Amino acid sequence: MAFMVKHVVGGQLKSLTGGLTEESGDGDRSAAAGAGMTAEEFEQYQQQLEEEKQERDASFAQKKAERATVRSHFRDKYRLPKNEVDETQIQGAQNDVELPTELAKMIAEDNQEEEQKQSVLGHLTNIQNVDMGHLKGKAQATLEDLKNSAEKCCVM
Repeated sequence: MAFMVKHVVGGQLKSLTGGLTEESGDGDRSAAAGAGMTAEEFEQYQQQLEEEKQERDASFAQKKAERATVRSHFRDKYRLPKNEVDETQIQGAQNDVELPTELAKMIAEDNQEEEQKQSVLGHLTNIQNVDMGHLKGKAQATLEDLKNSAEKCCVM
């Protein structure tokens, strides 16, 4: 309860006395002194924070580029229009961006299935009540008949 009263009254009190307090021109040193650090330690701390921020930003950009790569792959697969934002994210990534290995395996399997479905035998297997063994036998018999007739033509 005391926290709530302090929070409500303290915020209003600070806004009323905002112009009455003196501000020092050296904010970094006062922050360092308040944290119990020397100016040199505070500069190192600030530099470390900046480096960590840059690493986080680079990691975030890399992940965004990976997601954009996945989206652009599916756009290519389903023949959808390309997105300029995804292209710029991929180009903006510092490292080469590739599809995740699990997704690449899934895509390879899908491509094999699609190639098999696009073949003549793949279409025939989709038709119901078709005896594949019988069809293969007929095809082989027809080929042998063609070979025999071709040999007879060469003899004559």
